[in-house]
Amino acid sequence: MEGVVIKELNAYHDDRGWLAEIFRDDETDYRAVMSYVSMTRPNVARGPHEHIEQSDFFCFLGIFRLYLWDNRKGSATYGKRIVFEGKGTPFTAIVPPGVVHAYRNIGSTDGLVLNLPDRLYRGHGKAGPVDEVRYEDDASSPFRID
Repeated sequence: MEGVVIKELNAYHDDRGWLAEIFRDDETDYRAVMSYVSMTRPNVARGPHEHIEQSDFFCFLGIFRLYLWDNRKGSATYGKRIVFEGKGTPFTAIVPPGVVHAYRNIGSTDGLVLNLPDRLYRGHGKAGPVDEVRYEDDASSPFRID
């Protein structure tokens, strides 16, 4: 899908566990301005929603299914839907504005998602509007997850 970047991460293992590089300035032009972490319980979904201006840089730690729909009328991939299913290997996904996105924890344990968006939530001092168009509770929405 145009503008979306999904990357499975390489984990470096030793006796202590593993380490995976999530973000490297020398591998992308993406610029984060904040970050947060969320925990999602098994079989729970978040989304679908889209942003008007914000891009998201997600890092999925757990077993997740990521759903993406291109809702950008000028995009070469407008109307396209893709589903990416992680197999327990950590992965990242850059989701540009206008791409509707949702994810579900399909594992049997709690999963973590880190997000490094390129816009501050509600702007400086959290004084601005929320940059989201939500479809979760819209029964007529074409953006459905399984």
